[in-house]
Amino acid sequence: MPRPPIAIMWFRNDLRLTDNPALASAVSWARDNHGTVLPIYILDDITEKQLGGATRWWLQHSLTALEKAITDKTGTSATDKPGNSLRLFRGDAKTVFARLCDDHDIGAVFWNRCYDPQSVARDKALKQHCRDELTLECKSFNSHLLFEPWQVKTGAGTSFKVFSPFWRACLKMPAPEAPQKAPKDIPLSGVSPDQAVSLNDLDLSPKPFNWATGFAERFTPGEDAARQQLADFIDDHLADYASLRDRPDRRVTSELSPHLRFGEISPREIWHAVSHRAEAEPKLQKTAAKFLAELGWREFAHHILFHANDLRTEPLQEQFHHFPWRTDDTALKAWQQGQTGYPIVDAGMRELWHTGYMHNRVRMIVGSLLVKHLLLHWQHGLEWFDDTLVDACPAADPFSWQWIGGCGADAAPYFRIFNPVLQGEKFDEKGDYVRQWVPELHNLPDSHIHKPWEASALVLKGAGITLGETYPKPIVDLKGGRERALEAYQQMKAKSETEQ
Repeated sequence: MPRPPIAIMWFRNDLRLTDNPALASAVSWARDNHGTVLPIYILDDITEKQLGGATRWWLQHSLTALEKAITDKTGTSATDKPGNSLRLFRGDAKTVFARLCDDHDIGAVFWNRCYDPQSVARDKALKQHCRDELTLECKSFNSHLLFEPWQVKTGAGTSFKVFSPFWRACLKMPAPEAPQKAPKDIPLSGVSPDQAVSLNDLDLSPKPFNWATGFAERFTPGEDAARQQLADFIDDHLADYASLRDRPDRRVTSELSPHLRFGEISPREIWHAVSHRAEAEPKLQKTAAKFLAELGWREFAHHILFHANDLRTEPLQEQFHHFPWRTDDTALKAWQQGQTGYPIVDAGMRELWHTGYMHNRVRMIVGSLLVKHLLLHWQHGLEWFDDTLVDACPAADPFSWQWIGGCGADAAPYFRIFNPVLQGEKFDEKGDYVRQWVPELHNLPDSHIHKPWEASALVLKGAGITLGETYPKPIVDLKGGRERALEAYQQMKAKSETEQ
């Protein structure tokens, strides 16, 4: 008796069952063809290069949660049928598919799209190989964005370079489709491919040692946790989002970004959940629109990624090829370790190291100090954030660093330089955020919490602080650093104009 045909469901940045169009299509194909579904995850070179230490930690726990969710949909337990849910592979996707087709009756493969150039090229070649060489039905879907990058265009038919008109164009399009429900059950294949590996074999712990020990205090990876996070945000914080979202001491933002990074929740589900609440409570419409615009900012980053040659290495504004960046390893290390002498910067960098996360306003502050006051290349910041942020992704991270550096899409003018003292006094006026993450400053009065160097010797002694010993003196003079940055910008413009 012939074995039932198998549909491969290739999970990537879509580690969920709800609103997963590729999974829904795989299940539908299996039912129509009296077949089964083989869920797989492949850690290939492209995927691994996009992972830092923090995202490796998240992926490990997210895959664990996904495997349990799949197993629960089959009515069995992992102990009853070990290895019978999500199959893991390491290596080239084309090779994995070929081996699976050699060993098993594979009839179709389904996946959801990625949008970075390397993944797009891989998927295009793989889809052709599956159809032409392996004679498989092969389909891909959008699960990661509200709109496809080729759908949103200017009146001239080109991609947008500025956010505001981009988002207006998005809002004029038909609303994103309603999220699909998770399959009621998954007709799981019982095959055990020889080349499949265990989660331990993927070795996803942070390197060079497991420094992610504080992450679980802040986050729980997985689809269930993502949906609960969304519900809690809507119930507890949506009303205050517009007025308090820039306050790192209040934590009113959704903190859904790592869940979105790995596709544990879809942007469509977020869109409709927030929109429905705003419809039910009209007083929330303004703050809901503000939150959805931030979802649009994420969308914009992915669209820019799709159309760019290399967002990680090539400034979108070409004149920045001529920018006179400095090299200062000592300053870079001090910035990484939260030892700059600027309390809100140091608080952010320490929060990042301990939790794998940093409030968005603080990200802008620490980034501005690095690329403008210290005049260090934005790629240094990108590399550090790529390794330490649980939400670091191929789109948002380089897009944001180019924005901070003044060389990206819709970038703030280069002369807009954040003053960390003024930013701290405005958005953390009582110093609660600083005191949480820079405890050596805990006893300073509010008036000096963001500028301890201005405190008198008596105040410093009373707070138990010796500048330069228990807490560093400022790494750079703000006024001098600003003037140096503006001078560097003028040098770049002059050199760029000379070569035109």
